[in-house]
Amino acid sequence: MDHKGFTLWFTGLSGSGKSTVAHILERRLREGGAKVEVLDGDVVRTNLSKGLGFSKEDRDTNIRRIGFVCSLLSRNGVIAIAAAISPYKEIRDEVRSMIDNFVEVYAECSLDALVERDVKGLYKKALAGEIKNFTGVSDPYEAPENAEITFCSDKETPEESAEKVWAKLIDLRLVQP
Repeated sequence: MDHKGFTLWFTGLSGSGKSTVAHILERRLREGGAKVEVLDGDVVRTNLSKGLGFSKEDRDTNIRRIGFVCSLLSRNGVIAIAAAISPYKEIRDEVRSMIDNFVEVYAECSLDALVERDVKGLYKKALAGEIKNFTGVSDPYEAPENAEITFCSDKETPEESAEKVWAKLIDLRLVQP
């Protein structure tokens, strides 16, 4: 399967299923012979963005760094999959403008469902005021207004969400059926 490089940019609140769906697609693309790299927000923070905090400036810097790496990978024929909260529309748009084949995927999920499936207990702590600057609770999250793909992880399985993304990639002629 011949692939051109592109960036699949997953955005959504913590626990919304970004990484889960990203990894399903990564496997499927690799099985088809594509070169794929996943840039997971948590992993990037440990390596590429060590030392950054969670102020708006630090979050923006983190997203710009992920975007820069995605642009390098994409233009070299690699499929870059970014899974980072990326809460601010302005920075997502800035990253979009840097990358030729940029596909935004919004992992939508209700706050109730996020609190319910919250394995790390972060939402409970944030709602109780124990965690400051928590995206979606005490810090803003600006949902995309026209993402190429939106899936609702509290209404569908990760496999169904991945299928929705795959169908759009076929539509956009970024992958072969």
